[in-house]
Amino acid sequence: MTTPGDGSADQVVLALDVGGTHIKAAVMATDGTVVDTADAATGAERGPDAVVENILALAATLTERHRPVAAGVAVPGVVDEGAGICTFAANLGWREVPIQRWVEEELAIPVALGHDVRAGGLAEARLGAGRGCRSFLFVPVGTGIAAAIVLDGRTLLGGHGGAGELGHLVVRSDGEPCGCGNLGCLETLASASAVARRYHRATGERVTAEEVARRAEADDQAAMGVWHDAVDALADGLAATVTLLDPRRVVLGGGLARAGRSLFGPLRTALAARLTFQTLPEVVPAALGHRAGSLGAGLLALDLWQARRGARRPGAAPQLYAVPGQGLRPRGEER
Repeated sequence: MTTPGDGSADQVVLALDVGGTHIKAAVMATDGTVVDTADAATGAERGPDAVVENILALAATLTERHRPVAAGVAVPGVVDEGAGICTFAANLGWREVPIQRWVEEELAIPVALGHDVRAGGLAEARLGAGRGCRSFLFVPVGTGIAAAIVLDGRTLLGGHGGAGELGHLVVRSDGEPCGCGNLGCLETLASASAVARRYHRATGERVTAEEVARRAEADDQAAMGVWHDAVDALADGLAATVTLLDPRRVVLGGGLARAGRSLFGPLRTALAARLTFQTLPEVVPAALGHRAGSLGAGLLALDLWQARRGARRPGAAPQLYAVPGQGLRPRGEER
């Protein structure tokens, strides 16, 4: 067995992507190969302390098994990455949580902290649908809506760590109340949860946003109305963002993107209709699915480890294992 810090190719890093319901973990070799994965319940219903306990327990288990040289942790909310603090995460019940320091103390290895969507954007930039594009938006549309903003090859953090809260652009001033306290935010119409909720309100049926899209294509009138509203609102939000940031590409992920052509065709048309002098960006599906956040957390850990060793500057892309046309795969799944 190798000793951590000796530069062996057998060394690994730990990646943790903390979501509202699940913690997705991955162990990555320093060449980018995924060698192990694990999941655990977040436990937010038991309070903010339980979330921390579950993160530390999963991290400790994988550390004992693999002896990583560094770790990356991606969390939702407002994240001060420089200070290592999650300032606020509503779905975790966190305020001013120094999660980076706590994980470092538990594991006794260097830890990088990142925002979950920005980590996913980093993974899409290096490994997925953002490759070869220095200015793009990564927009996962799931329970909520947010964006990782990559401009000129750099991820935009914002003055307080809150850049990219696309879901809280007000697109309907007389719209529904949002959890943030405002009215008519994009999330209230275009998130996957909003689409499902609004269809249930109209019909009494509980189905997924993807199913609403299928029913809209089959001329279900209630589904058509809900889906039209969602696409229109998303086009409004993206039009404002394109006007401000001028991305070359928009990479859409999350539950809503699984609707495929039911989303991408109408959205491209609606976005084009809203732009005049602005250049219409490509609108493409994300490539890495639900693994983007954990892969991004692993890349943050690799950056930190390699920077500490002086092997390269922070932010430079590591050598990564990939199967052409298939993206990353764990060892043993090459084909």
